[in-house]
Amino acid sequence: MSGNFYTFAAIRGIQAGSEYYVVMVPLKLVPKIFEFDGHELPADLRAQRVISNARVPQITAYLSENFEEYTFSSLCASVDGELEFTPANETLSFRNVGELKLSMTARIILNDGQHRRAAIAEALKTRPKLENETISVVLFVDEGLERCQQMFADLNKNAVRPSGSLNVLYDRRNPLARLSTSVLENIMFYQDFVELEKTSLSNRAKALFTLSSLNQANQLLAGPNADRFGDATEKTVVAFWKRVSEVIPDWQSLAQGNVTAGDLRKETVHAHGVMLQAFGLLGSRLIAASPDSWLEPLAALGQIDWSKRNTELWHPRVMGATRMDGSSKSVHLAANVLIQAVGLQLTEREQANEDAYQASLIEQKVPA
Repeated sequence: MSGNFYTFAAIRGIQAGSEYYVVMVPLKLVPKIFEFDGHELPADLRAQRVISNARVPQITAYLSENFEEYTFSSLCASVDGELEFTPANETLSFRNVGELKLSMTARIILNDGQHRRAAIAEALKTRPKLENETISVVLFVDEGLERCQQMFADLNKNAVRPSGSLNVLYDRRNPLARLSTSVLENIMFYQDFVELEKTSLSNRAKALFTLSSLNQANQLLAGPNADRFGDATEKTVVAFWKRVSEVIPDWQSLAQGNVTAGDLRKETVHAHGVMLQAFGLLGSRLIAASPDSWLEPLAALGQIDWSKRNTELWHPRVMGATRMDGSSKSVHLAANVLIQAVGLQLTEREQANEDAYQASLIEQKVPA
């Protein structure tokens, strides 16, 4: 190979009858040697989507803040230019392990990983020590725009994001996720009736709520950083959910095996995520108002008529014509009921929302 070139340790493989290579690239070279198509090109002339300005800072923050324990998957790129693979030797064991030379004039287009590339470039500005760490890159020979577009489609069409519940379960770094898993670890009721993988429940599911719903409720209860109650946050949140599970008779009937989760989802409103989030809002308000005596007022939750047949209270507050309404507006309207049930006054904003809701009910009853 003539001219200047990059040299990488490489492994050679075969896919669809064509050679490809896996190389380890120092992070400091990633912004220099990998290109991506610019915003100015129309979609049919690009081999990638345009960069999302919202995603890059998120990935950059992840890399910069977790530089001692981050994990990046491989980039995928196509090489349009000279490349030369030299095996370590010709024995069967090492003929596909060796050295790959890439001409510095070759055009190397990322087929997958443009946001990681941009984030690496940004993270190196604040974490220069990352420059000698490496990322694996899968390199294919460029066979033109049409082939690159097909590679992009193939790489992404079978990719499935993990469920929100599974993300919460496995994210040991996120304080809110840790708080939600702590609720499971400390309260048997939630261990038994919270779905850990799925983000929705079928009618016959044995679980009452999903872990992602519990996590959303905890965000409202303890704040996005799970620190609303200082050092006592975990203890307080666990105590809150334990008390809630104890004072709702239907939940106790479920724990005793007298009803099924499906029965409760069909017949009551408290077996749905919208109400779980409303409980989170209630907890935030009640604990702030009575930091030393908030457990006892929760007993009032046991006196509420949770039946879906109680349409005067719940329709359309949290119930639509055919299904439960999980909107943020419904969460806050449901919380209004709970807040008043435990003896608190609505705040000015809460009262305004309640007045608007009640006015809308009157308008619906007035004939046109």
